Order: sequence, then structure tokens, then C-alpha cells
Amino acid sequence: MKICVFGAASPKIDKEYIDRVELLGEEMVKRGHSLVFGGGGNGLMGAAARGVQAQGGYIEGIIPSFFENENIEAVFPYCDEVVETATMRERKQIMEDRSDAFIIVPGGIGTFEEFFEIMTLRQLCRHNKPIALFNIKGYYNELNTMMQAAVEKGFVRSAVDALYKTTDDMDELFAFLEAPQPENLLVKDLKDG
Repeated sequence: MKICVFGAASPKIDKEYIDRVELLGEEMVKRGHSLVFGGGGNGLMGAAARGVQAQGGYIEGIIPSFFENENIEAVFPYCDEVVETATMRERKQIMEDRSDAFIIVPGGIGTFEEFFEIMTLRQLCRHNKPIALFNIKGYYNELNTMMQAAVEKGFVRSAVDALYKTTDDMDELFAFLEAPQPENLLVKDLKDG
């Protein structure tokens, strides 16, 4: 399976996050999976790629050309394939199209946006690919609290809870991703409107 990992680009984060995501990348390869990611060499993106590389796994990096041209972010140097895009939107589309599952590790604004876009597409039944939040050090606890509040206040259907898994346990994470996914519900089961 090709697994897309969305996560932080910043190298200025606690080393525990970096170490856990490197182990995640290693475990992906041990379980027979390859990596699709944003192509960056820093932060948790770089950590995932280093973990996959350490086990000899296949790495696809998708990165906008302006990142390198404007010195925003360096490309991970050991990608097996690098796809340069003109825009962020094109980057995400290629990552989504090439992936069979999604792991969202801790990250900032871009990572939140990637999670909510892929969740929205699943809610609208545009894909039926598993989505997991790797909740290292409880990073996504508040996001889950916010999601629950949205359900309680009637802004999100409770059925949406079943569209993703939050865990800090790597075995549980992969068990969820590797299990057969339930058939897509109807959009009417997941969204009012």
C-alpha cells in the first residue's frame, strides 16, 4: 500500500516527535508499504522519509517548484521519485491520487489543512481511503475535543467519527489502516445540506 504522510516541515520541534516518526517510516516498510509525502527533508516529513530510507523502502516526494526556487524548503535528497508541481493545490491532488491511506503526524497550519481536506473528501464520498491521526504526545487531543464539540452543537454528524482513527499506538494505527474499509456511506449519512 502507498501511504501518504502529512506532517510538520519545521526542524525546530521536540526530538521525541522526530524519533517516533522515523520509527513510523521504518515500520511502514517492514509491513510492505511505501511512502508518498510532501518531499521535504526537514521536520517530520524528513523523519518519515529517513525511516523509510533506512529500511530500503520506496519514496515518492511531491513538492512545489517554488519551495526550492525561493529557498522555502529543501527536497529530501533520497527520493526514488520527485514530482514538482506549480501549486500547493496540485501537490495535494497528486498526493491524494497516488495514496491508498493517510497518516497525519503532528504539524502546523498546512498539516491541519491537509487533514481537513482529505476528511472533507471522505465525508463527501469522493474516496474511501483510511485516515489516521498519529497522536504522538497527545498532540491531537484538542483537535478531537473540537471535533466532538462540533458534533454536540450539530455542525458535524456523529457518523463522521468513524471516518478516521486517532491513536498514539503504532500497531493500532497500522491495524486500522490495513483493515478492509467499510463501504462508503451515502453523503446524506455524513453531511446535512
